[in-house]
Amino acid sequence: MTGPVTVTITDVRGSAPREAGTKMQIWPDRQEGTIGGGALEWQATQMARDMLRNGVTPSEHTIPLGPNLGQCCGGSVRLRFDQSTQNTVPAGHPLWIWGAGHVGRAIIGAMSPLPDFNITWVDTAQNRFPQTVPDTVAQLVATNPAQAVKHAPKQAHHLILTYSHDIDLKLCDALLRHHFTFVGLIGSATKWARFRSRLAGLGHSEGEIAQICCPIGDPSLGKHPTAIALGVAAQLLKHPAQRGKQA
Repeated sequence: MTGPVTVTITDVRGSAPREAGTKMQIWPDRQEGTIGGGALEWQATQMARDMLRNGVTPSEHTIPLGPNLGQCCGGSVRLRFDQSTQNTVPAGHPLWIWGAGHVGRAIIGAMSPLPDFNITWVDTAQNRFPQTVPDTVAQLVATNPAQAVKHAPKQAHHLILTYSHDIDLKLCDALLRHHFTFVGLIGSATKWARFRSRLAGLGHSEGEIAQICCPIGDPSLGKHPTAIALGVAAQLLKHPAQRGKQA
């Protein structure tokens, strides 16, 4: 069995979601790692799968990160595509964190050092992120976050904690129409009751809606962002997808 296509960022000019040296691996039916999420990653994934179908020829491509790609980074990246000699899956489960507010920042602080997750951090504007973001975290600016859901890996974990209940609801709706391993929504019992009613009105069954975990973490720890982050980290590390990997 042949190995996956490895996509490597070899050069970055201007603003880009990840730095040179970042890699991801693409198989016909899955991917591991991230070069920044969004349309860039989607395009690179399609190119890699075309190579797997038609025979892999190592190549490099420069891709501008402008309006034509649906991204607003404004820079460009050079990507190298080649076939890996190893057929192993890199460690790390894809985790998409929607929202860069106080709780999102606390969760990034708790989870970014862990090798168990490859993190993509999403918000609606670049200035919503802190000035310093861990190198292991990919930032994705999406003015309409729900439209970015289609770029998330099918097996990803998701944490929804944006500044807007409207955005949160749209993300819940979009993810229920997508595939995922886990979806957690920050909120009170009142918020969740309202969301359940509105999601039902959007055509989702009770069983589908019940796949969303709300509240997230361990409410007994309190509502401080750090306490929420610690509870969420423990919750995800104990999730069956992670325990199965560690067994």
